[in-house]
Amino acid sequence: MLLPTLVTCLAGCAFLLSPVSEGCGPGRGYGKRRSPRKLAPLAYKQFSPNVAEKTLGASGRYEGKITRNSERFKELTPNYNPDIIFKDEENTGADRLMTQRCKDKLNSLAISVMNLWPGVRLRVTEGWDEDGHHSEESLHYEGRAVDITTSDRDRNKYAMLARLAVEAGFDWVYYESKAHIHCSVKSDHSVAAKSGGCFPGEALVSLEDGRQKFIRDLRPGERVLTSSDSDGHGELVYSEVLTFLDRDPVTQKLFYTLHTEAGARLSLTAAHLLFVYEGNCSEGAAPGRGTLRTVYASDARPGQCVLVAEGKTGQRHDEGRLSRITRVTVRVSRGAFAPLTERGTLVVDGVVASCYAVVDQHSLAHWAFLPLRLMHSWTGAAGSQEDGVHWYSRLLHWLGGMLLDSGHFHPLGVAQADR
Repeated sequence: MLLPTLVTCLAGCAFLLSPVSEGCGPGRGYGKRRSPRKLAPLAYKQFSPNVAEKTLGASGRYEGKITRNSERFKELTPNYNPDIIFKDEENTGADRLMTQRCKDKLNSLAISVMNLWPGVRLRVTEGWDEDGHHSEESLHYEGRAVDITTSDRDRNKYAMLARLAVEAGFDWVYYESKAHIHCSVKSDHSVAAKSGGCFPGEALVSLEDGRQKFIRDLRPGERVLTSSDSDGHGELVYSEVLTFLDRDPVTQKLFYTLHTEAGARLSLTAAHLLFVYEGNCSEGAAPGRGTLRTVYASDARPGQCVLVAEGKTGQRHDEGRLSRITRVTVRVSRGAFAPLTERGTLVVDGVVASCYAVVDQHSLAHWAFLPLRLMHSWTGAAGSQEDGVHWYSRLLHWLGGMLLDSGHFHPLGVAQADR
């Protein structure tokens, strides 16, 4: 049986790795700061990752040239970061225009440059190209690529500059020339689609004191409305938020929005799980035991029924009631959040949903997160976490990938690992 093996392995790994996640604060780390990881400069003509730029493993395919008159021009955003020098030899401001992902990575790299070489700033020699100076299908034409140097133009720094660009999260970095480093990123569309399981930051949860709160403002230790049973059934009760399995306030994500007959609208990413009732359902009825199953948000269809916490009149139910999905729409929104509660469920925007994603069974995911819940019950914490995917979720996916068939995972379930 793979499930007991998986849980046992994860339990051991969780307690072995939890001190690492706690950083240098008081506690198991005893205040000791780990030695910084030594960074290896890129070699001349080396690129990272070691695949072609416009492949799925790097920055992805070319999506077409963007001009000032095209509809896609609105995808570009100017970068006025004072810590970055833009050559802008055309004197048009074109080098400052780029996609949001490129901007985010470039700003991160600028900080690394100043930290490593005090008094030195990042310099961009080429950004968005509107004049056709690059090769056909260059990502410069989409604002997804930049050529960079340091402000002092010290070529002895460029090999390390390339490594810093990799660490900053650029999807492809190439020590292309003795005169510059070439960096590029995935399109914002592809990054939005390839996400784990999250809710948008403006989604609302209900607190025990009766207030509602944006999920982006939620904090571990607060108690939110959930279902009493981990399979979605049962009374609606309040349960403690243990941690965030993913927390990303910046990146754009693609969300599926489910509109229900009761008026509730739930938005969540493609790989997130929610409880549905198959077959004919009576609006406002309580589901029978064993009648619910979980599906990915991307597989939810009109006619299926989900569990809602309130009826059309706004009256709060004492347990989740069925309401039919009337339509499913798709939208892009910035920021994504995935809180984990003790119950493994939570009510978001009035709909009962799972806390889990990526794997195809809610019960399997709930069992797999048992070690993290145990660690919280024994230590009062589930491991400190910065923005990004929780260390335990990464561990779980790595171990699950070895023990479970790939068919158990959503094809768009896990984004490229944050670098």
